[in-house]
Amino acid sequence: MTWSTRRMSVVCLSIITFIAAQAIPAYGLQPASPELVGELAKGLSVTPQQATGGAGALFSLAKSRLSPTDFSKIAAVVPGMGSFLKAAPSASEGSGLSGLTGSLPSSVGGLASTATAFQKLGLSPGMVEKFVPILTNFVQAKGGANVASLLSGALK
Repeated sequence: MTWSTRRMSVVCLSIITFIAAQAIPAYGLQPASPELVGELAKGLSVTPQQATGGAGALFSLAKSRLSPTDFSKIAAVVPGMGSFLKAAPSASEGSGLSGLTGSLPSSVGGLASTATAFQKLGLSPGMVEKFVPILTNFVQAKGGANVASLLSGALK
């Protein structure tokens, strides 16, 4: 191999490595389901970031209310669940409602924290109820009625 051929090989390898690093999310997380993010963004006229964060907030709520076994059934049918969960804003940071949510019953407190997360995403708290049927329908299409029932029950 000549010097210029080696140099070209190194440059090509560097470019391929750079592109691959950009395509793989941090911490090895699978990207949030483009199909679900697209459905939410288009159906609710929100940005992909708002769709991902809002879904993540609701999936986080479901995770906190379900057994690990039941939540794993939902996670198994939602590609990139880890990315959704990571995109959910923390309800405890800088929220005027954060002190209130700790004193509420868990069902109401969970909904209040989700509304707080939605506000941090620039979404009205009323959008929570618009996200739920889209998430539930997606889970039903991918995992069946039993798995969708787990999710809808956790989000009531």
